[in-house]
Amino acid sequence: MNFRDLLSLCAKNLMRRKTRTLLAVIGVMVGTCAVVVMLSIGFGMTKSYEEQIQNYGDLHMIELYNYGSGMSYGSPQEQQGVISDKTLASIEKMDGVTAVTPVVTAYMTIGIGKYVTTDEIVGIKPDVLKKFNYGLQEGRYLNNADKDALVFGSYIPQWFYNPQSKNYDSKEQDVITDKIILTADYEYGQKPQSGQTDDNKIEYKQYKMKGVGLLEEQNDQPDYRVYMNISRLEEIIKETQKAEGTKNLVVPGQEKTYERAYVYVGDINDTERLCKELKDLGYQTSSPIDWLASLKETANMIQGILGGIGGISLFVAALSITNTMIMSIYERTREIGVMKVIGANLKDIRRLFLMEAGLIGFIGGVIGVLLSLLLSFLMNTVLRDIISIALSSFGAYGTTISIIPLWLVAAAVVFATAIGVFAGYSPAKRAMNLSALESLRNE
Repeated sequence: MNFRDLLSLCAKNLMRRKTRTLLAVIGVMVGTCAVVVMLSIGFGMTKSYEEQIQNYGDLHMIELYNYGSGMSYGSPQEQQGVISDKTLASIEKMDGVTAVTPVVTAYMTIGIGKYVTTDEIVGIKPDVLKKFNYGLQEGRYLNNADKDALVFGSYIPQWFYNPQSKNYDSKEQDVITDKIILTADYEYGQKPQSGQTDDNKIEYKQYKMKGVGLLEEQNDQPDYRVYMNISRLEEIIKETQKAEGTKNLVVPGQEKTYERAYVYVGDINDTERLCKELKDLGYQTSSPIDWLASLKETANMIQGILGGIGGISLFVAALSITNTMIMSIYERTREIGVMKVIGANLKDIRRLFLMEAGLIGFIGGVIGVLLSLLLSFLMNTVLRDIISIALSSFGAYGTTISIIPLWLVAAAVVFATAIGVFAGYSPAKRAMNLSALESLRNE
């Protein structure tokens, strides 16, 4: 018999026992729906975790630390995790790394007219800011020719206030066109205190700066920072330390090292791997991907539990298919005997019963997937608020509760069909081994 004949005969046989077939199909449908919906909730939780992490950090960014580097002795080759120009050049060559820069920071006062704000100034290599993919509201990024140029985080313009007003009145400033003063003097712009003398007052320099860019909102640390050329910031820090009578201890002949650096990864799928490789090299690393990995473990555990619950339903459905096919053999003993007497191939008999079982699994799988898509839609719309409250106990606060990717739809139908075929294998083998004479005599 060809495939079309087998399929036609399967359909007729299933329709002859509509109630039993329907119950078996319902069992597969419920099992498939349970597995798909449970897994979709797990995918939704994972997506929720990713959204939360992205709201609080850049998954492309790895921050390197080596706060003990300034007290380390010996050559950089003998030290582990040293951040120097040489080691950063090596890191930049690692597979997946897009940009690397040493980082120097200082808290300084920025003045525009009578308004001031004190913010974290971050010194970086000028050419890397563009590679970090921070969008621009206005202006441009830093370039290598910039010396006294600043790029502002999105929140900085709103933080300017008048220190001489009674209520410290605030006013948003135009950081691109206005004249800017940068100084380490935290009292810049304030009224002199009564009785205060200039005898012990430190004379901090005031640096004329130019705002060249304003970043788009990142929902992360860049919103609160001001970026400038690292070489220029180091000069300002040295001059500030000289004015204060302090300076960093530098060992003669020792290579210049940094306490921090940024490593930007082009593909977030490489971030976790690079974090591990950098840790193996002795660096202290920090990245939002660390939090995401922990949250994904939680999501995978919950997903496994939910998938297991659905799997039990599919197992019960498989038993239902097996029972249906065994009962079908008992009822069709004469039919099987006649098929053998007229010369039907034993493999055709086995294929017939396997196809019937597979068809039950296929139909149940398709209906189960369609029901899953409907339930997923309802969970993401009508029932979203109710389910969100339940999932919030696991730290999931995303707007999407259930996600059913296309591959899951296909896998569910294939798996349900395979379950049907597997459940029908033993009955099919039994039918194939029945004696033709015994079958006819029993009838």
